[in-house]
Amino acid sequence: MRPGRHRHLTLVASVTGAVIVALDGTVLTIAQPTLQRDLHASFAQVQWTSTGYLIAVAALLVLAGRLGDRYGHREVFAVGTVGFAATSAALALAPGAGWVIGLRVAQGIFGALLQPATLGMLRAAFPADRLPMAIAVRSSAIGLAAAAGPLVGGALIAHFGWRSVFLLNVAPALLIGVAALAVRVPAPHDTGAAVGTGAKAGAGARTARLGLTGACLLAAALACLIHTLVEVPRTGWAPGTVLGLAAAVAAGGAFAWHQRVAAHPLIPRQVLASRALTAALAVLLASSATMFGALFVGSYFLQEVLALDPLQSGLRVLPLAVMMVVGAPVAAVLVRRQGPRRTALGAMALVSSGMLLLAGVERSAASPAMAVAFLMLGAGFGTVMVTATAVVVQQAPADDSGVSGGLKQTIMNIGPALGIALATTSITLIAPGLATRQAGDGGSRWTAAAFGGAMGPTLLLLAAVAALGVPAALRLPSGAAADPASRRA
Repeated sequence: MRPGRHRHLTLVASVTGAVIVALDGTVLTIAQPTLQRDLHASFAQVQWTSTGYLIAVAALLVLAGRLGDRYGHREVFAVGTVGFAATSAALALAPGAGWVIGLRVAQGIFGALLQPATLGMLRAAFPADRLPMAIAVRSSAIGLAAAAGPLVGGALIAHFGWRSVFLLNVAPALLIGVAALAVRVPAPHDTGAAVGTGAKAGAGARTARLGLTGACLLAAALACLIHTLVEVPRTGWAPGTVLGLAAAVAAGGAFAWHQRVAAHPLIPRQVLASRALTAALAVLLASSATMFGALFVGSYFLQEVLALDPLQSGLRVLPLAVMMVVGAPVAAVLVRRQGPRRTALGAMALVSSGMLLLAGVERSAASPAMAVAFLMLGAGFGTVMVTATAVVVQQAPADDSGVSGGLKQTIMNIGPALGIALATTSITLIAPGLATRQAGDGGSRWTAAAFGGAMGPTLLLLAAVAALGVPAALRLPSGAAADPASRRA
């Protein structure tokens, strides 16, 4: 197959795989109220349809990336997409809430398999100078899917019921899963190794290098951490959430010790030794926590304080999604011309400025400053996504591109949960009289006055979180796309 055609097919498969995961999450959010009524489920059960999926994905992303490095990214991608399609079809037939939760966990396992592979395939197919634009196309598609999800989901549910949202991804997932196996992936440009390209190696050697003990420890740490961060907004810092955080710290400490002493650690030491790669992950963590914390605060303000319906609230936040879609190709050009460091610093400045503007906006639905703030946040975060992802993918040795992609996707699961937990904790501590109105799940809801008083300081706290990403951005490469030799330095 000609290289140009192979790159296009790989890009289509990577983008489609990323889009079905992004679309699945947003349409499910819209479907949950109808699902709860139809299956006579409790609020806690409905929450677990999302929480179970998030835990499964976050816990297995790094191991999934390592599997791609050992067995081949296209093979792992194919298994992930076909499995995702199968569990989606099964979800559409689920007879009860327990089945939905269990199948969502299974869907999360397959989602974890396909996500790092989408980046690993791009890394193998595109040379360094073309990779940022491919990543930009992928980022734009994800932003478009996230924005379209509520609209598509709402239309499907209104006409065909909640089960139809799970059927949405079946056909495209099956199609790209089969197509991935039909595309022969060439060896990476900067290495002669066949590992990670689909070539076969000795089974014993591959299994020995997977680092299964480290994978179990990391999975336990991430599962406890994600569960804690997801539960904090609902229950606060109850004994269960504190215990979950302690378990996450203990498992994380055991994983760090195992990384130092293991002969074959889950995350190769040369990956963590890359200053540029770890800096890119830190920038992603700070910016994603800021962004999703702001979205949580903004959505609550629009719906609970200003009493707008979900569609009206979505339209107020639409400038953010539009700028993420439009800004991604521009970010790719900036990375190529200005280098990752300058591009990331400018993007973090946009995110921080947008947060400061949002913290001081007039508390009304028609505030033009709010639209400008969302525009700045979307442009800044979209640029950070493209820049940091390009650095993560380019800086990793080709043999470790899967595990690097898994680390990046893990950060993109932890960051949003961390931002929402920080925002919730801040409002809880600042706002007076929180318990005046109780939710059906036992968690507190804020009065409009209490939330309005806590909104500004909380957004300032999130702006400070964004500022924490600036030192990391200063450690990114200053020049344009690095060559293979510099990636190993």
